Amino acid sequence: MLINNVQSNLQSNALNIGLQGFQDAQSRVAVAAQEIASQSVKDPSITANSSPNSTSINQNDLTTSLVDLKVAELDAKANVKVIQTASDLIGSLLDIRA
Repeated sequence: MLINNVQSNLQSNALNIGLQGFQDAQSRVAVAAQEIASQSVKDPSITANSSPNSTSINQNDLTTSLVDLKVAELDAKANVKVIQTASDLIGSLLDIRA
């Protein structure tokens, strides 16, 4: 009975860790997407000296946001695999017990 209890706790912990990781990645995607969307685009027909009100993208901020977006995407994919593995493990144990 103790082994079954330990297995059950490990399975639920793995599932919870995967879900929490996925939710964290989803939040980071939302933040990075908002940062990218808030960047201004410079009109190429306007030279830098012609208008003090012309805006341009801060390349460092944009690059950082794009990298953050990609890292969050990869993190979400990894956590989906954790969730799938935990689900498969639970299914296998249910098959064994049945």
